[in-house]
Amino acid sequence: MNVRTDSGGMGIIYFAWHGKAQERADVEGRIRATWRIFAERVLDEHESAGLQETSRLWMRDDLFVGYRLAQERREKQEERLLELSNDLRSDWETRFMEAAFGEQVPELRLHAGVSFLDDGIASEEERLYDGIKRAIVHGQSRGAAERSLKRRALERILEERLIEPVYQPILALRPEAESLYGYEALSRLPGSRWFSGPMGLFDFADEEGLTYALDRLAREKAIEGCAGLANGRKLFINITAKIMNDPSFSPGQTLPMLQRYGLSPHHVVFEITERTSIEDFEAAKRILRHYRNQGYQIAIDDAGAGYSSLQSIVELKPDYIKIDRSLVSGIHLEPMKTHLVQTFADLAAKMDIKVIAEGIEEKEELQHIRTLGVHYGQGYLLGRPAPFGAAREFAADA
Repeated sequence: MNVRTDSGGMGIIYFAWHGKAQERADVEGRIRATWRIFAERVLDEHESAGLQETSRLWMRDDLFVGYRLAQERREKQEERLLELSNDLRSDWETRFMEAAFGEQVPELRLHAGVSFLDDGIASEEERLYDGIKRAIVHGQSRGAAERSLKRRALERILEERLIEPVYQPILALRPEAESLYGYEALSRLPGSRWFSGPMGLFDFADEEGLTYALDRLAREKAIEGCAGLANGRKLFINITAKIMNDPSFSPGQTLPMLQRYGLSPHHVVFEITERTSIEDFEAAKRILRHYRNQGYQIAIDDAGAGYSSLQSIVELKPDYIKIDRSLVSGIHLEPMKTHLVQTFADLAAKMDIKVIAEGIEEKEELQHIRTLGVHYGQGYLLGRPAPFGAAREFAADA
C-alpha cells in the first residue's frame, strides 16, 4: 500500500472475517480459497464505477483498502468513510457467503474498521502503520462503523435539538362522557436513518451514557411545544428511573423553563417509566420529594409491564398509576387481565392514587375499563399523538 505525503483526506477501511464458524476447517478453507478473489473482483467493480480507491493491502486474509475522500470538512469526510465501510461490509458479507457457501453461515461475520491517516506524523511508513493499527482496533467488534455513525447521529440530535414533541390526549372517563384532562408529551425523531423510533434512540443513548442529556432535551422540547396549555390541564412528561442515578442529574432545571413559557409545576406530572427497575428507592424518594415540594406530581408509567411495579407504588406513593397497554389490550376478553387491572385499581383507591389506562383502541376496552373504576384513559380510540396545535383543536371538541 503506497501512501503519498500529500494524502490528507485519505482513510483506510479494514475488512476481516470473525466468528466461531471459522474454527471449522471447511469454512476456513473456503474463505482462504475464495475471499481474496471475491474482494478483488468487487473492488474492481467499484473502481470502474468511480469510487476513489487509492490502494489495497492484504495481510493473509485481512484486507486494507485506502480511499481518497472529497475535499470537505474533516467531520464530513469521516462520516462518509464510516458510511462507506458500513455499506460495503453489509453488502459484501451477504454476497460473499452466498457465493462461497450458497447460504448465510451462522456465526460468521465480516467486520469493518476505519481510520484516517494522521497528517501530524511525518514519516510515510509511520502514518501507514498507525492508520492500519487504528483501523484494526476500530473493527474488532461487528458493527463498529454503524455504532460510530449512530453516536454521531445522537450527538447531532443533542446539539441541534432535533427531537419534535407530539401530545396525546388523556381523558377523564366519566359515566356520561369523556372530557379532556391533559396530554402526555411524546418524542418523535423525523427523518432518522439510524434509529428505529424514539425507543431505539433512548436505548442507544443509555448504552452511550447519554440518557440524561437526551431525557433533558426531550423534557425541554415538550415544555416549549405546549406554550398556552390551558389552566387546569396536565402535561405528563416521561423521565426514566435511571436518570435519578445519573451523576449529572440535577433537580431544579425544569422550573425556569416552565416559567419562561407561562407554565408552573402544577401543570406537570413526571412519569417514571417502569421498564427499568429503580435501584435506590431512598435516593428516588429524596428526588421526588424535591419535585413534590415545588408542586409537581408523579406517575408510575407502564405499571404491570416492569420489574417492580407494586414495590414502586408502595415506596414512591405516586399521584397516578398508568396501566400498561399490554394489560388493556383485549381486556374485555381476558379475565386475568381484568383481575390484574382491578388489583391495581383497588390498591390505588386505598392509597388515594388516580389510575390511567393506556393503549385503549377498542370501544369494548373503554367500556370494560370504565366498569373497573379506572379514572382516566389514553389511546388511539380517544386521540392520537399530534403536534400541540392539532391537540388543542381536539381539546376544543372534547
